[in-house]
Amino acid sequence: MMKPTLTTIAALCLTSLAVLSPVQAADADQGLARVTELAQVNGQALACQDMDTVAKAKKLMLAHAPKTPRFGSAFEEATNASYLAQVRGTAPCPAAAAFASKLDALAKALQTDLPAASNGMK
Repeated sequence: MMKPTLTTIAALCLTSLAVLSPVQAADADQGLARVTELAQVNGQALACQDMDTVAKAKKLMLAHAPKTPRFGSAFEEATNASYLAQVRGTAPCPAAAAFASKLDALAKALQTDLPAASNGMK
């Protein structure tokens, strides 16, 4: 049996990506935007030491986002940027009710864009 070469593996990967329709790519991009919004709330909540919001944001991330490096990196990077913006900025921390309202809206949007049942690649 022949061992797959790097060229063969790369060709298979590219073929797999080509099979994704533009609609699926757009869905993934919208889902990625929602994950980024969620991460922004997460970072701000971390900076404001609102651990209930942080826990809820992480729970939403785990329930809805595909377990891929792309989504994980986006969440981490946006969390860090939001945390730093809150820490370095002069704006006061939002009230817990404001965080809860944002998370409720994001939970609904995530259910539409990244339904919990579709945790696989999208």
